Amino acid sequence: MQLPAVPGALAPSLLAIPVAFGINGVTTLADSPLVLMLTGVLVLASLFSIIFFVSGGSHFQDPLFCVFVVFSFTSIVDLIISLEEDGYISGFMEVYIREGQPYVRTAHGIMICYWDGIIHYGLYLAMIAAIGQRKSYRNLGLFWLGSLMMSIVVFLLGNLIGKYSSDLSPAFLLNLPYILIPIWAGVRLFQQPKALPYLSPEKVAEEQRKRLYQRPQDVGLVLVLLLTAAFTFFRGMVVLDCPADSCFEYIYQHEPYLRDPVAYPKVQMLIYMFYVLPFFCLCIYGLVLPGCSWLPDWSLVFAGAVAQAQFSHLGSSLHTRTPFPYQTPEDVWWSFFITNVLYALGPQLLAYRCLRCPAFFLPATPASLHVGKKHQ
Repeated sequence: MQLPAVPGALAPSLLAIPVAFGINGVTTLADSPLVLMLTGVLVLASLFSIIFFVSGGSHFQDPLFCVFVVFSFTSIVDLIISLEEDGYISGFMEVYIREGQPYVRTAHGIMICYWDGIIHYGLYLAMIAAIGQRKSYRNLGLFWLGSLMMSIVVFLLGNLIGKYSSDLSPAFLLNLPYILIPIWAGVRLFQQPKALPYLSPEKVAEEQRKRLYQRPQDVGLVLVLLLTAAFTFFRGMVVLDCPADSCFEYIYQHEPYLRDPVAYPKVQMLIYMFYVLPFFCLCIYGLVLPGCSWLPDWSLVFAGAVAQAQFSHLGSSLHTRTPFPYQTPEDVWWSFFITNVLYALGPQLLAYRCLRCPAFFLPATPASLHVGKKHQ
Protein backbone atom coordinates (compact mmCIF):
# COMPACT_ATOMS: atom_id res chain seq x y z
CA MET A 1 0.00 0.00 0.00
CA GLN A 2 1.43 3.37 -1.03
CA LEU A 3 -0.14 6.73 -0.31
CA PRO A 4 0.68 10.14 -1.83
CA ALA A 5 3.20 12.20 0.11
CA VAL A 6 0.88 14.56 2.00
CA PRO A 7 -1.84 12.02 2.96
CA GLY A 8 0.93 9.62 3.87
CA ALA A 9 2.42 12.26 6.16
CA LEU A 10 -0.93 13.18 7.70
CA ALA A 11 -1.56 9.60 8.78
CA PRO A 12 1.35 9.26 11.27
CA SER A 13 1.11 12.88 12.42
CA LEU A 14 -2.57 12.53 13.34
CA LEU A 15 -1.73 9.37 15.26
CA ALA A 16 -0.31 11.75 17.86
CA ILE A 17 -3.84 12.37 19.16
CA PRO A 18 -4.73 8.77 20.18
CA VAL A 19 -1.13 8.03 21.19
CA ALA A 20 -1.02 11.02 23.55
CA PHE A 21 -4.38 10.09 25.03
CA GLY A 22 -3.32 6.46 25.49
CA ILE A 23 0.02 7.26 27.14
CA ASN A 24 -1.66 9.72 29.47
CA GLY A 25 -4.06 6.98 30.58
CA VAL A 26 -1.27 4.60 31.62
CA THR A 27 -0.93 5.70 35.23
CA THR A 28 2.18 3.55 35.84
CA LEU A 29 4.20 5.98 33.73
CA ALA A 30 3.60 8.70 36.29
CA ASP A 31 5.79 6.85 38.81
CA SER A 32 8.91 6.71 36.65
CA PRO A 33 10.24 9.58 34.52
CA LEU A 34 12.76 7.14 33.01
CA VAL A 35 9.98 4.85 31.81
CA LEU A 36 8.19 7.91 30.45
CA MET A 37 11.27 8.88 28.44
CA LEU A 38 11.74 5.33 27.09
CA THR A 39 8.09 5.29 26.06
CA GLY A 40 8.62 8.49 24.08
CA VAL A 41 11.67 7.00 22.36
CA LEU A 42 9.70 3.84 21.51
CA VAL A 43 6.84 5.86 20.04
CA LEU A 44 9.17 7.91 17.84
CA ALA A 45 11.07 4.82 16.72
CA SER A 46 7.85 3.06 15.74
CA LEU A 47 7.03 5.97 13.43
CA PHE A 48 9.76 4.93 11.02
CA SER A 49 8.04 1.64 10.22
CA ILE A 50 4.73 3.45 9.74
CA ILE A 51 6.36 5.97 7.41
CA PHE A 52 7.85 3.19 5.32
CA PHE A 53 4.46 1.44 5.14
CA VAL A 54 2.45 4.45 3.99
CA SER A 55 5.10 5.68 1.54
CA GLY A 56 6.20 2.33 0.19
CA GLY A 57 9.79 3.57 0.48
CA SER A 58 9.33 5.75 -2.60
CA HIS A 59 10.29 8.99 -0.84
CA PHE A 60 13.28 7.60 1.03
CA GLN A 61 15.62 8.81 -1.68
CA ASP A 62 15.42 12.06 0.28
CA PRO A 63 16.03 11.23 3.96
CA LEU A 64 14.59 14.59 5.00
CA PHE A 65 11.18 13.20 4.10
CA CYS A 66 11.43 10.91 7.11
CA VAL A 67 12.61 13.78 9.32
CA PHE A 68 9.69 15.99 8.34
CA VAL A 69 7.11 13.25 8.91
CA VAL A 70 8.48 12.40 12.37
CA PHE A 71 8.68 16.06 13.32
CA SER A 72 5.13 16.60 12.07
CA PHE A 73 4.06 14.00 14.64
CA THR A 74 5.81 15.94 17.42
CA SER A 75 4.25 19.16 16.13
CA ILE A 76 0.78 17.75 16.72
CA VAL A 77 1.91 16.67 20.19
CA ASP A 78 3.09 20.23 20.89
CA LEU A 79 -0.21 21.65 19.65
CA ILE A 80 -2.05 19.30 22.02
CA ILE A 81 0.19 20.46 24.88
CA SER A 82 -0.47 24.14 24.22
CA LEU A 83 -4.22 23.67 23.89
CA GLU A 84 -4.32 21.59 27.07
CA GLU A 85 -2.25 24.06 29.06
CA ASP A 86 -4.53 26.90 27.97
CA GLY A 87 -7.58 24.91 29.06
CA TYR A 88 -9.15 24.18 25.67
CA ILE A 89 -8.79 20.39 26.01
CA SER A 90 -7.81 17.98 28.78
CA GLY A 91 -6.68 14.43 29.43
CA PHE A 92 -3.94 14.14 26.79
CA MET A 93 -0.51 15.21 28.05
CA GLU A 94 -0.98 15.89 31.78
CA VAL A 95 1.19 12.98 32.97
CA TYR A 96 4.01 13.72 30.52
CA ILE A 97 4.12 17.42 31.39
CA ARG A 98 3.87 16.91 35.12
CA GLU A 99 6.48 14.16 35.38
CA GLY A 100 8.63 14.73 32.30
CA GLN A 101 8.90 18.40 31.36
CA PRO A 102 7.12 20.72 33.82
CA TYR A 103 8.86 23.76 32.32
CA VAL A 104 6.63 23.42 29.24
CA ARG A 105 3.87 24.84 31.45
CA THR A 106 5.57 28.23 31.41
CA ALA A 107 4.26 30.95 29.10
CA HIS A 108 7.34 30.53 26.90
CA GLY A 109 6.86 26.77 26.72
CA ILE A 110 3.24 27.18 25.68
CA MET A 111 4.09 29.73 22.99
CA ILE A 112 6.82 27.62 21.38
CA CYS A 113 4.37 24.70 21.36
CA TYR A 114 1.82 26.85 19.51
CA TRP A 115 4.46 27.88 16.98
CA ASP A 116 5.62 24.31 16.48
CA GLY A 117 2.08 22.96 16.22
CA ILE A 118 0.92 25.55 13.68
CA ILE A 119 3.81 27.16 11.76
CA HIS A 120 6.26 24.26 11.79
CA TYR A 121 3.50 21.78 11.04
CA GLY A 122 2.44 23.81 8.01
CA LEU A 123 6.07 23.97 6.83
CA TYR A 124 6.44 20.20 7.23
CA LEU A 125 3.37 19.54 5.10
CA ALA A 126 4.54 22.01 2.45
CA MET A 127 8.02 20.46 2.29
CA ILE A 128 6.61 16.93 2.24
CA ALA A 129 4.36 17.93 -0.67
CA ALA A 130 7.36 19.41 -2.48
CA ILE A 131 9.33 16.20 -2.00
CA GLY A 132 6.40 14.16 -3.31
CA GLN A 133 6.19 16.36 -6.42
CA ARG A 134 9.98 16.46 -6.92
CA LYS A 135 10.04 20.23 -6.39
CA SER A 136 12.57 22.34 -4.55
CA TYR A 137 11.84 23.10 -0.90
CA ARG A 138 15.20 24.68 -0.10
CA ASN A 139 13.86 28.12 0.81
CA LEU A 140 11.13 26.70 3.06
CA GLY A 141 13.72 24.43 4.64
CA LEU A 142 16.11 27.27 5.45
CA PHE A 143 13.32 29.29 7.08
CA TRP A 144 12.32 26.20 9.10
CA LEU A 145 15.94 25.57 10.07
CA GLY A 146 16.38 29.02 11.60
CA SER A 147 13.02 28.87 13.34
CA LEU A 148 13.58 25.45 14.90
CA MET A 149 17.16 26.14 15.98
CA MET A 150 16.23 29.41 17.66
CA SER A 151 13.31 27.74 19.43
CA ILE A 152 15.24 24.80 20.83
CA VAL A 153 18.43 26.70 21.75
CA VAL A 154 16.56 29.31 23.81
CA PHE A 155 14.35 26.63 25.37
CA LEU A 156 17.22 24.33 26.38
CA LEU A 157 19.49 27.08 27.70
CA GLY A 158 16.61 28.66 29.63
CA ASN A 159 15.84 25.30 31.24
CA LEU A 160 19.47 24.73 32.17
CA ILE A 161 20.10 28.10 33.83
CA GLY A 162 16.60 29.24 34.84
CA LYS A 163 14.47 28.45 37.85
CA TYR A 164 13.48 25.06 36.42
CA SER A 165 17.06 23.75 36.28
CA SER A 166 16.44 21.64 39.39
CA ASP A 167 13.40 19.97 37.80
CA LEU A 168 15.21 18.40 34.84
CA SER A 169 14.43 14.70 34.36
CA PRO A 170 15.54 11.99 31.89
CA ALA A 171 12.73 13.15 29.59
CA PHE A 172 14.83 16.27 29.01
CA LEU A 173 17.04 14.12 26.76
CA LEU A 174 14.14 13.84 24.28
CA ASN A 175 15.06 17.39 23.23
CA LEU A 176 18.53 16.40 22.00
CA PRO A 177 17.32 15.19 18.57
CA TYR A 178 15.97 18.71 18.04
CA ILE A 179 19.59 19.91 18.14
CA LEU A 180 21.37 17.11 16.29
CA ILE A 181 18.87 16.41 13.49
CA PRO A 182 18.41 20.07 12.41
CA ILE A 183 22.19 20.48 12.19
CA TRP A 184 22.40 17.48 9.87
CA ALA A 185 19.31 18.66 7.96
CA GLY A 186 20.79 22.13 7.62
CA VAL A 187 23.93 20.75 5.99
CA ARG A 188 21.79 18.86 3.47
CA LEU A 189 19.66 21.93 2.77
CA PHE A 190 22.67 24.13 2.06
CA GLN A 191 24.02 21.44 -0.27
CA GLN A 192 20.87 21.45 -2.39
CA PRO A 193 21.07 23.50 -5.62
CA LYS A 194 19.59 26.98 -5.51
CA ALA A 195 16.48 27.69 -7.56
CA LEU A 196 17.46 30.96 -9.25
CA PRO A 197 15.72 32.73 -12.13
CA TYR A 198 17.67 33.00 -15.35
CA LEU A 199 19.61 36.24 -15.37
CA SER A 200 21.94 37.28 -18.16
CA PRO A 201 25.43 38.50 -17.28
CA GLU A 202 24.43 41.91 -18.64
CA LYS A 203 21.46 42.09 -16.25
CA VAL A 204 23.63 41.08 -13.28
CA ALA A 205 26.27 43.64 -14.19
CA GLU A 206 23.68 46.38 -14.63
CA GLU A 207 22.16 45.66 -11.22
CA GLN A 208 25.50 45.48 -9.46
CA ARG A 209 26.71 48.77 -10.91
CA LYS A 210 23.98 50.64 -9.04
CA ARG A 211 25.10 52.58 -5.98
CA LEU A 212 23.12 52.37 -2.76
CA TYR A 213 21.42 55.74 -3.34
CA GLN A 214 20.16 54.42 -6.68
CA ARG A 215 18.32 51.59 -4.88
CA PRO A 216 15.73 53.29 -2.65
CA GLN A 217 14.34 50.00 -1.36
CA ASP A 218 17.77 48.96 -0.17
CA VAL A 219 18.26 52.36 1.45
CA GLY A 220 15.07 51.77 3.40
CA LEU A 221 16.24 48.29 4.39
CA VAL A 222 19.58 49.64 5.59
CA LEU A 223 17.79 52.18 7.78
CA VAL A 224 15.50 49.49 9.17
CA LEU A 225 18.46 47.24 9.93
CA LEU A 226 20.32 50.09 11.64
CA LEU A 227 17.36 50.79 13.90
CA THR A 228 16.87 47.08 14.57
CA ALA A 229 20.55 46.66 15.41
CA ALA A 230 20.43 49.61 17.81
CA PHE A 231 17.36 48.20 19.56
CA THR A 232 19.04 44.77 19.74
CA PHE A 233 22.10 46.26 21.41
CA PHE A 234 19.96 48.27 23.82
CA ARG A 235 17.93 45.26 25.00
CA GLY A 236 21.11 43.24 25.34
CA MET A 237 22.51 45.89 27.66
CA VAL A 238 19.24 45.91 29.59
CA VAL A 239 19.42 42.19 30.44
CA LEU A 240 23.12 42.61 31.31
CA ASP A 241 22.01 45.00 34.09
CA CYS A 242 23.37 48.17 32.55
CA PRO A 243 23.20 50.91 35.25
CA ALA A 244 21.96 53.58 32.82
CA ASP A 245 18.65 55.22 33.77
CA SER A 246 17.14 54.42 30.37
CA CYS A 247 17.85 50.69 30.84
CA PHE A 248 16.43 50.71 34.37
CA GLU A 249 13.27 52.49 33.21
CA TYR A 250 12.84 50.18 30.24
CA ILE A 251 13.08 46.91 32.16
CA TYR A 252 10.66 48.02 34.86
CA GLN A 253 8.16 50.09 32.89
CA HIS A 254 8.21 48.67 29.34
CA GLU A 255 9.43 45.04 29.31
CA PRO A 256 9.40 43.67 32.87
CA TYR A 257 9.25 40.19 31.34
CA LEU A 258 13.01 40.50 30.79
CA ARG A 259 13.37 40.10 34.59
CA ASP A 260 11.40 36.84 34.71
CA PRO A 261 13.52 34.19 36.55
CA VAL A 262 12.61 31.53 33.97
CA ALA A 263 15.60 33.00 32.05
CA TYR A 264 14.10 32.49 28.58
CA PRO A 265 13.83 36.23 27.82
CA LYS A 266 17.36 36.90 29.06
CA VAL A 267 18.78 34.07 26.95
CA GLN A 268 16.80 35.37 23.98
CA MET A 269 18.15 38.90 24.27
CA LEU A 270 21.73 37.65 24.66
CA ILE A 271 21.41 35.49 21.54
CA TYR A 272 20.09 38.55 19.74
CA MET A 273 23.01 40.63 20.94
CA PHE A 274 25.86 38.20 20.26
CA TYR A 275 24.59 36.45 17.13
CA VAL A 276 21.75 38.34 15.46
CA LEU A 277 23.30 41.81 15.90
CA PRO A 278 26.52 40.87 14.02
CA PHE A 279 24.36 39.37 11.29
CA PHE A 280 22.44 42.63 10.93
CA CYS A 281 25.77 44.42 10.44
CA LEU A 282 26.78 41.87 7.80
CA CYS A 283 23.44 42.39 6.07
CA ILE A 284 24.09 46.12 5.80
CA TYR A 285 27.48 45.28 4.26
CA GLY A 286 25.76 42.90 1.83
CA LEU A 287 23.27 45.56 0.78
CA VAL A 288 25.99 48.10 0.10
CA LEU A 289 28.52 45.97 -1.76
CA PRO A 290 27.43 43.61 -4.58
CA GLY A 291 28.21 39.92 -4.91
CA CYS A 292 27.47 38.74 -1.35
CA SER A 293 26.03 35.43 -2.50
CA TRP A 294 25.69 34.13 1.08
CA LEU A 295 23.08 36.74 2.00
CA PRO A 296 19.91 35.26 0.38
CA ASP A 297 20.33 31.90 2.14
CA TRP A 298 21.25 33.27 5.53
CA SER A 299 18.57 35.95 5.38
CA LEU A 300 16.01 33.12 5.21
CA VAL A 301 17.59 31.34 8.18
CA PHE A 302 17.59 34.48 10.32
CA ALA A 303 14.10 35.46 9.14
CA GLY A 304 12.80 32.17 10.51
CA ALA A 305 14.81 32.54 13.72
CA VAL A 306 13.64 36.08 14.46
CA ALA A 307 10.01 35.33 13.53
CA GLN A 308 9.89 32.42 15.97
CA ALA A 309 11.73 34.30 18.68
CA GLN A 310 9.52 37.38 18.48
CA PHE A 311 6.33 35.32 18.49
CA SER A 312 7.43 33.48 21.62
CA HIS A 313 8.73 36.61 23.35
CA LEU A 314 5.71 38.72 22.50
CA GLY A 315 3.23 36.01 23.44
CA SER A 316 5.01 35.13 26.68
CA SER A 317 5.11 38.78 27.78
CA LEU A 318 1.31 38.97 27.48
CA HIS A 319 0.35 35.44 28.54
CA THR A 320 -1.44 34.92 31.84
CA ARG A 321 1.02 32.18 32.83
CA THR A 322 3.67 34.86 33.23
CA PRO A 323 3.56 36.14 36.83
CA PHE A 324 1.79 39.48 37.04
CA PRO A 325 4.88 41.54 38.06
CA TYR A 326 6.58 40.46 34.83
CA GLN A 327 3.66 40.98 32.45
CA THR A 328 3.67 43.96 30.10
CA PRO A 329 1.89 46.96 31.72
CA GLU A 330 -1.37 47.92 30.06
CA ASP A 331 -0.35 51.54 29.51
CA VAL A 332 2.58 50.51 27.25
CA TRP A 333 0.88 47.49 25.67
CA TRP A 334 0.46 49.00 22.19
CA SER A 335 3.94 50.50 21.99
CA PHE A 336 5.43 47.21 23.15
CA PHE A 337 3.37 45.23 20.64
CA ILE A 338 4.12 47.49 17.66
CA THR A 339 7.84 47.69 18.49
CA ASN A 340 8.24 43.92 18.65
CA VAL A 341 6.17 43.29 15.52
CA LEU A 342 8.28 45.79 13.57
CA TYR A 343 11.41 44.15 14.96
CA ALA A 344 10.26 40.82 13.53
CA LEU A 345 9.26 42.41 10.22
CA GLY A 346 12.73 43.70 9.29
CA PRO A 347 14.38 40.29 8.62
CA GLN A 348 11.28 39.15 6.69
CA LEU A 349 11.54 42.17 4.38
CA LEU A 350 15.24 41.49 3.87
CA ALA A 351 14.60 37.85 2.94
CA TYR A 352 11.81 38.88 0.57
CA ARG A 353 14.06 41.43 -1.13
CA CYS A 354 16.82 38.83 -1.59
CA LEU A 355 14.41 36.31 -3.13
CA ARG A 356 12.54 38.80 -5.32
CA CYS A 357 15.59 40.37 -6.96
CA PRO A 358 18.70 38.24 -6.39
CA ALA A 359 20.84 39.72 -9.18
CA PHE A 360 22.66 42.13 -6.86
CA PHE A 361 23.84 39.25 -4.66
CA LEU A 362 25.07 36.91 -7.38
CA PRO A 363 28.83 36.46 -7.69
CA ALA A 364 30.14 38.48 -10.60
CA THR A 365 31.03 36.30 -13.58
CA PRO A 366 33.90 37.15 -15.95
CA ALA A 367 31.34 38.02 -18.62
CA SER A 368 29.50 40.41 -16.35
CA LEU A 369 32.76 42.01 -15.29
CA HIS A 370 33.63 42.58 -18.95
CA VAL A 371 30.25 44.16 -19.59
CA GLY A 372 30.63 46.32 -16.51
CA LYS A 373 34.00 47.62 -17.68
CA LYS A 374 32.71 48.27 -21.16
CA HIS A 375 29.98 50.57 -19.81
CA GLN A 376 32.31 52.55 -17.58
